Amino acid sequence: MTTEAITHPGAPATAAIARPAGPPGAFLVSAEVARRALRKYFRTPGLSVMGVVQSVLFLFSFRFVFGGAVQGGAPAYVDFFVPGYVATIVLFTGAGIAVAVAEDRAGGFTGRLLSLPVPRLSIVAGRALADVTTNTWSILVTAAFGFLFGFRLSGTVPEGLAALGLCLVYGVVFTMVFIVIGLISPNAQAAQGMSMIAFVFAFISSTYVPAGTMPGWLQPFARYQPITPMVTAVRSLIVGSTSDLGLALAWSALLIAAFTPIAVLRYRRG
Repeated sequence: MTTEAITHPGAPATAAIARPAGPPGAFLVSAEVARRALRKYFRTPGLSVMGVVQSVLFLFSFRFVFGGAVQGGAPAYVDFFVPGYVATIVLFTGAGIAVAVAEDRAGGFTGRLLSLPVPRLSIVAGRALADVTTNTWSILVTAAFGFLFGFRLSGTVPEGLAALGLCLVYGVVFTMVFIVIGLISPNAQAAQGMSMIAFVFAFISSTYVPAGTMPGWLQPFARYQPITPMVTAVRSLIVGSTSDLGLALAWSALLIAAFTPIAVLRYRRG
């Protein structure tokens, strides 16, 4: 146990009373949790490399395999598809977050953290910081390959950076969602399976095709679920518009407000 020495005034220099040091601060706990998660991520090629490779392969497939079959042809489709794909890439990489959280619980790491007198919010913050960092890496790499595969900005560079910044906001939002999925899953396999629900929201949205091309009975869900306004807002920012931006930010705030307390509560329960 870590101790610190306290010398009383007037006492000999050799006389000291040892007492336990105080609990680590919230910032230190968050930093250590984030450092451990990032080190594990970058030291595991299956996480750091294959996640990016998978994202690029999906991008390649939709751009060169399916793009030519979509109305408008591949050249027009790439400018429609790439912004939406970059905005939702976290839905494809998020399964890794859920699995990592579930593995920490199964392996006893979460239990050891919970045995310490530290704020539970700091544990959530550290985990989120690490996963937001890896999501940022995935978003930037995917965006770079989007340009390599033929995407071109139709607006100015600042407008493109604003759209990229909004994608990073989504990375923060869905990081919290996948952390909760990992915390409520009984094991890593279940976390992987539960994360598949993200594919439903990604595909039944305007990410890959306009919602108006879907069957009439499916269009209401496609239009009003959170992914569609998020993707539309990114596409709008690229051309200097703010269409659906308010709705996208409202959905982002709602998801953060809903899932952060759940994550803290689940950590309290262990």
